[in-house]
Amino acid sequence: MIAGATATGKTGLSLEVARALRAEGVVAEIISADSRQVYRGLDVGTAKVPPEARAEIPHHGLDLVEPDEPFSVANFVRHARAALAAIAGRAAAGRGKALAILVGGTGLYLRAVARGLDVESLPADPDVRAGIEATIVGEGLHVAVARLRSLAPTLASRIDLANPRRVARALEIAELRGDAPPPPPLGYPGPVAWIGLRLPADVHRRWIERRAREQFEAGLVDEARILRERYDPALPAFSAIGYREAWAVLDGELTLEAAIALAARRNLQFAKRQATWFRSEPDVEWLDASSGALPRALVAGRSLVTG
Repeated sequence: MIAGATATGKTGLSLEVARALRAEGVVAEIISADSRQVYRGLDVGTAKVPPEARAEIPHHGLDLVEPDEPFSVANFVRHARAALAAIAGRAAAGRGKALAILVGGTGLYLRAVARGLDVESLPADPDVRAGIEATIVGEGLHVAVARLRSLAPTLASRIDLANPRRVARALEIAELRGDAPPPPPLGYPGPVAWIGLRLPADVHRRWIERRAREQFEAGLVDEARILRERYDPALPAFSAIGYREAWAVLDGELTLEAAIALAARRNLQFAKRQATWFRSEPDVEWLDASSGALPRALVAGRSLVTG
C-alpha cells in the first residue's frame, strides 16, 4: 500500500518499486486506488499514469467506466480483488513470487481492500439517493450534513463532511439502516505493508503548484473541452479538481494563470482533508517523499514477497 495526499510522489514511487522488484524476478503489478482515474478520458486532469509506463508495468484500476457511468467503492473492491487473484495466479503459474502495489489517495478504496469492508452488505436505494442528491443541490450540503448528524451521529463522525458524495452515501445508508455499526471487516487474507508519503508543508505547496501548472501545460483545457462536448459537466466524475477551472478558461471567466492558481489552492485544501483521513490509519510507515523513499519502500516490498 502506498498512500498519501495528492502530489506527494506516490505514482513515481510505485513505478520505482515495481521496476526494482521485477528486475529480481518478482511479479509486481500496480493497482490504482484513485476514485477519478477509473473514468475513461480523464487523463491529464487526474494525473493518470502515461501509456508508456502502463506498457512497462501492468496497471489495474484505470479506465474502467465512462464518466457518465456510476462507480462505487463496491465496484472498486470487486475489481481490485479480481486483480489481486489474477496477479497471484500469474506468480503461481511461473512458480515465482508476487507483489501487488495498491497506490492512491482515495483512502476509502485503500482501506476497503487492505483492511476490509463488507461493502456488499451496505444498503442502497437509487430513489433515496436521488432524493438526497436533490436536497444537496437545492438546499445545500449543510442541510444534508445536519440530517446525517441527527440520524447517525456515529456514522457522521467517520466521514469527510465536506465531501458531497461521501455525505450523500452516508445519509443513504443512515436512512436505510440507521446508525447501526458497520459490517465486520473482510480484510485482505495475506501480508500487507502500508507506506505513507508526506512532505513538509512548504515543499508540498510547491509540488502542488507545480503539478497544477504542468497539467494545464499538458493540455488540460483541451481535454476538458472534449469532455464537456460529450458529457454533462454536472456529472460526479468532473468533481476532479481542474476541470471546472479549465471550463472557466474556455468560457472567458478566468485567465489561464488565475485557473492554475485556483486549481492549486483547491488541491491544497483537498490535500489537507486527505491528510486528516490518513492520520486515522494505523500501522502506516510515514516517509518524507522529498528525502528519497525508495529504499525503505523496497525493503517493505521484499519482506512481503520473501515471507
